[in-house]
Amino acid sequence: MDLKFSKVTRKGPITIVTLSRPEVYNALHIDAHFELNKVFDDFSADPEQWVAIVTGAGDKAFCAGNDLKWQAAGGKRGWDKGGFAGLTTRFDCDKPIIAAVNGVAMGGGFEVALACDLIIAAENATFALPEPRVGLAALAGGLQRLPRQIGLKRAMGMILTARHVSAKEGLELGFVNEVVPQGEALAAAERWAETITKNSPMSIRASKQAIQKGLEVSLEQAMTEQRDYPAVKAMAASQDYIEGPKAFSEKRPPKWLGR
Repeated sequence: MDLKFSKVTRKGPITIVTLSRPEVYNALHIDAHFELNKVFDDFSADPEQWVAIVTGAGDKAFCAGNDLKWQAAGGKRGWDKGGFAGLTTRFDCDKPIIAAVNGVAMGGGFEVALACDLIIAAENATFALPEPRVGLAALAGGLQRLPRQIGLKRAMGMILTARHVSAKEGLELGFVNEVVPQGEALAAAERWAETITKNSPMSIRASKQAIQKGLEVSLEQAMTEQRDYPAVKAMAASQDYIEGPKAFSEKRPPKWLGR
C-alpha cells in the first residue's frame, strides 16, 4: 500500500506505525484516518506481527488531534470503522498496541494514546482533551476511556478544565506506564514490545481479550465466561499451549509459533 500520511516499519514480530504529518504536528484528517485504518487492519490480520507501536514523526508531536485548519477550510470529516487513526473504535484487536508519545498528544491524539494498551511518554510529552476550548467534545473515546482509566473525579478535572498534563503527572495519574528522556520514547516502547514478544503471543492475546471483555461485565460473570472467549479458546487449542509447559520442563527457552 502506498502510504502518504504514515510510515510502517517491521522489526521481527513488531510493527512500528509512525504518524507522518509533521508540518501540522501530526494532526489527522479524513484521508489519514482511512490510511491508518488499513495499516492497522493489515497488522491485525498478519499472524507474523505480534505487537504494534504507534508514534509521531519529529520530536515535537505525537499527534495534535483533529486537523482543525483542514476542517475550517471546509475539509470533510470522518473515519473508517477503526475510528480516529484507525484505533479508537478498534475493539476487535487482541494484539497489544503501545503508544510511544514523543511530544504533544492533544484531543484526538490523546484519544489515540488512550486506545492503546500501554503509553510510554517522553519527558516533553503533554496530554490534554482541549475540545471544549474550540466548541467540540472528545467523542473519539476520550470522554469514556479517561474516567475508566484514572477514575471519575481526576478525569473530570482534566476534561472540564481542558488543562494540559505533563508526562510526569500522567504517570502519577496512572495513564502513563513509563516516562523517559526526550527522544527516547520509541526506543523505550520497543524495549517493552520486545519483552512482550518473549511471551506466547497466544497467551498475550487471550489475556488482553479476557481483560477487555471481563471489564464489561461483573467479576462473577467474567470468571464464569472467560474460558469461552475466542482468544482464550484459541490459546488452549494452539501449539503454544503444549510448547510452554514442555519448554519449562526441559529447562529451555520456548519456541512460540503464535498459532
